[in-house]
Amino acid sequence: MTTSLRFIKTCAKISLLFLAVTIYSCNTLKRVGENELLLTDNTIYADDREVKNEAIKSLIVQEPNSTLLGYPLRLNLYNLAKKNPDSSFQAWLHRKEKREARLIRLLSKKQVNRLGESFLVSGLSEWLKKIGEAPVIVDTTKSRRTLERLSAYYGSKGYFNNNTTFVIDTLPRKKRAKIDYKIDLGKPFIIDSISKKIASRAIDSIYQLNAEASFVKEGEQFDLAQFAKERERLSSIFRNSGVYNFQESSISYDIATDTTKVADDQQMNIELNIDNFKKRGDTAVTSTEYKVYKFDQINIYTDYLYNGDDSEQQSIRYGDYNIFYHNKLRFKPKTLANAVFFEKDSVYREIDRTRTYRQITNLGVFKYPTITSEPNGEGNTLDANIYLAARPKYSLGTSFEVTRSNIQQVGLALSPSLQARNLFGGAENLSLAGRLSIGSSNDPSIVDNRFFNIQEYGADLNLDIPRIWFPFFNTNKVIPSYTLPKTRISLGTSFQKNIGLDKQAFNTVLSYNWVPSDLIKHNVELLNIQFVRNVNIDRFFNVYSNSYEQLDEVADAYDNAGQYPELASFFETTDDSSDPQLIIPTGTTGFTQAVLNNEISTTEDELETVNRIEERRERLTENNLIFASNYTLNLNNRENVADNTFYQFRFKVESAGNLLSAISAIIPFEENESGDRLVFGVPYSQYIKTEFDYVKYWGISRSNVLALRTFFGIAIPYGNSNNIPFVRSYFAGGANDIRAWSPYSLGPGRTDAINDFNEANLKIGVNLEHRFPVIGNLKGALFADAGNIWNVFDNVEDPEATFTGFSSLEDIALGTGFGLRYDFTYFVLRADLGFKTYNPANEISKRWFTDFNLSNSVLQIGINYPF
Repeated sequence: MTTSLRFIKTCAKISLLFLAVTIYSCNTLKRVGENELLLTDNTIYADDREVKNEAIKSLIVQEPNSTLLGYPLRLNLYNLAKKNPDSSFQAWLHRKEKREARLIRLLSKKQVNRLGESFLVSGLSEWLKKIGEAPVIVDTTKSRRTLERLSAYYGSKGYFNNNTTFVIDTLPRKKRAKIDYKIDLGKPFIIDSISKKIASRAIDSIYQLNAEASFVKEGEQFDLAQFAKERERLSSIFRNSGVYNFQESSISYDIATDTTKVADDQQMNIELNIDNFKKRGDTAVTSTEYKVYKFDQINIYTDYLYNGDDSEQQSIRYGDYNIFYHNKLRFKPKTLANAVFFEKDSVYREIDRTRTYRQITNLGVFKYPTITSEPNGEGNTLDANIYLAARPKYSLGTSFEVTRSNIQQVGLALSPSLQARNLFGGAENLSLAGRLSIGSSNDPSIVDNRFFNIQEYGADLNLDIPRIWFPFFNTNKVIPSYTLPKTRISLGTSFQKNIGLDKQAFNTVLSYNWVPSDLIKHNVELLNIQFVRNVNIDRFFNVYSNSYEQLDEVADAYDNAGQYPELASFFETTDDSSDPQLIIPTGTTGFTQAVLNNEISTTEDELETVNRIEERRERLTENNLIFASNYTLNLNNRENVADNTFYQFRFKVESAGNLLSAISAIIPFEENESGDRLVFGVPYSQYIKTEFDYVKYWGISRSNVLALRTFFGIAIPYGNSNNIPFVRSYFAGGANDIRAWSPYSLGPGRTDAINDFNEANLKIGVNLEHRFPVIGNLKGALFADAGNIWNVFDNVEDPEATFTGFSSLEDIALGTGFGLRYDFTYFVLRADLGFKTYNPANEISKRWFTDFNLSNSVLQIGINYPF
């Protein structure tokens, strides 16, 4: 890993040097003609005030060349390309009299011609032009088009009498210019009165009930955007009030100025027009009055793709629904009825149609449904037809992965899976997924000499139920089916060999999730039971080498058999060292017990070190039983993947051990020598844990994004526990955290990574990142990460690792750096280089910038953005 990192850093240095030479060899004005001007900036002024709104600035037709941190990189890459590479090659070929003849004798006439067409000659220039950017030359035609756009935009805001002009400001630097666009807005037009002309009586009645919430109001400034919003609002209201066929094009506005007022009043009279329904036939367009429709028949066809004889089709009536099927109905009628939100004699609502689509899709047993609503000729009534095509009941899948990590040099993983849909007829989906992975590790603690010397295998069984399954309680009124409720019951197990302490893990989860709206998502894990068994606890000091080195350093002073002959059996001399070392595990255990039982005389610091190592060993080698419940709230107002102005908020609270403590008051549990209550011989964990995670994006321009993430988490042990299980604790560092530190290498507090895997039960983190384009799909980022972990309210007494109050905030580490990301559309490949800007593990006078260098930097490779 170290060799690879050195190679990467060497390549980075060479690349940076090459880039620097390339940049300084470029001439920005190389492709700018004698009578041309390179556009460097655009500025818009409205009534002499600079406009900074990105939406308005996007109306400018001609933009300057893009820059990377203020430097026109793509322009200079374009300038590196030869204008006529073939002519340049021919000139070089004939510059010396005998050069062409020598090349022909060496290569052949055909190969010389191909050389002129090669990538190095012409292909390289074409590639540079493709990734580069031609100079943007000031074009007054495009400037006039920009004025037309700006005038139209401000006209849509009520400034109908605006005047626009532009000024080309030639800069002192040769052949460069910027353009100032100036708009004299004038006085805006105001809506004086609003009248209406509605053809259909049903539409008029619905409008009257909803008129007060209109976006278009008297006395307000004219704004075309408000008229568009009002058309959308009215269309939605009508379609959700029984008018299933309402056309938004039926809504129009007539706008007129008041000729009875003085000219400069600029008052406007608005007339709202809502026409009848129009249908285009073969020869003419017919018009009919809009009406409010109610449902009569609601038909559900469960075998839409059936190719047999329709006369074999059977049906049953369930509540308001006619369910059609062939041969045998494979779905419970109640399940189908709960997925449809149309009811007999209820008015048509577009939202019910949308919810029906979502819920049927959420069942996971049908392909995308088709829903139609048609008048049945009996008054103002509709027939709803829902056509469903079932997915295959069983499906097999498999995936194969090649991996690499700090544990293994190379790994192979095979994951077969089986899915059974509609298991019990109620759209219950069962999935069974297995995982088998083998890997190669050069860990000296592994005695297995085979190439693939580490293994991990396991399986997960998940049952998804498309409703809230809760015995003896009906949750439909509290959590309606349109919120896409789902229950998941899962069982899982995994086994490791030659990985850490060779853990065996068993877990089971009963969870519920539902989505009331696009903004909110709830998740409740009523039961989350996890049992972790450490198989080879004697390997602790082989795996946690830092702890071993600390213990062996203390033992060095006592390896003289003459002074303590009883300790001689604890040491051995290895080929790698002439100094005796503690034998694992007999020597480490024996020496630790001798120190803690006061069998040898040690200093206070040595006793504290040995005691701390032993407490950590006991905690990390003991088996864990976690019997927890948790609730998670997710808020997300992001509209789509292109939305760069949004926020995400996640709140989670988890409680463990309380149910078992309550049972212990009735049924006495066994206890160990420490007084901890045991379940199946294992002390159960008891704690309360809560987390707050907030992410905010700002679109500072069309292609630049500022992203912020803040995190706070704390887990407090109590009752049957005095510490937090390792699997529920926090760590700092890594590709998605404080990127100037490797995972588990930061903290706790101001300690200098005293353990191999440093973790604690309190974490604070803040990440700030500026993302910007570089070339094409290649993006760049500048980032600053701050945070740390601490111990608090547990059995750790080290003041350097413990959070004691606001003064401990001095231990917050700061890492800064830059990164490159390539967008593959479906995922983003990311490389970030972090530098330790403020390292709390150093002395106070050496914390700032002491480790701010390439040798102490950390390269993080990740998939997708860190937050």
